[in-house]
Amino acid sequence: MIRRFLAPRPRTLERDTLPFTLSDGRGIEVQRVRNPRARRLKLSVDERGARLTLPLRASLVSGERFLAEHRDWLAAQLAHYAEAAPPPLCRDATDAIPLRGTTVPLAWRAGRYAKLQWCPGDDGAASTLAFDAPARASQATLQRALRDFYESQARADLGRWLPRYLPGLPRPPQRLKFKRMSSQWGSLSPDGNVVLDLSLALARPSAFEYVLVHELCHLVHANHSRGFWKEVEARFPAWRAEREYFRGEGRHLKAALRALLD
Repeated sequence: MIRRFLAPRPRTLERDTLPFTLSDGRGIEVQRVRNPRARRLKLSVDERGARLTLPLRASLVSGERFLAEHRDWLAAQLAHYAEAAPPPLCRDATDAIPLRGTTVPLAWRAGRYAKLQWCPGDDGAASTLAFDAPARASQATLQRALRDFYESQARADLGRWLPRYLPGLPRPPQRLKFKRMSSQWGSLSPDGNVVLDLSLALARPSAFEYVLVHELCHLVHANHSRGFWKEVEARFPAWRAEREYFRGEGRHLKAALRALLD
């Protein structure tokens, strides 16, 4: 007991931002992360920007020197991601948005409140979206309306799937909520709250459904043991295909939502 209290607490990630100037004179912000598990300096770039990882014993000066040595590589990588970045939400210009693994046509209309609603197509089915918004609606108002639409669509999907998977669980989830997650697709808290990434609304429905099943199975096994994967297999046999889908499309889905809502 005494040893447990005297043992040092495990170190956690330490994050800050470092201003840096590229060779063409552009100023950027580099996320600097001191990671207890890192064994060497590492510079990485993705759709969120540049990230410099330092092990515990590395000095800040050595990190800045490492960053300067890779200045040209960093500029090239940032340019690559800028070219591949999805377009942002732009009033009267955005004519389609991603949803459920496909792209849905979007029309802009004047309206009293900012909201998205389905419009019937020629065959009577809802196949297009209308974005109603006041003329003076701010960008933040438009983005909030789009976020609310994505969450409403995701909750409608949950309403169809959840009753199918509740039988056999030791208890139902306490609460289901959506948020934007940087790397994860879902999580389950000890008190039974399920959190799902809002980007799942953009994914193909079978992949979204798999993530829901994955988190529900943690109500049975709070780990990734062999028993957990047997539970997943029994409830969702095609889980491997959906995991591969996220490996190939996951970053694009998160980047698309980030571009639309940021």
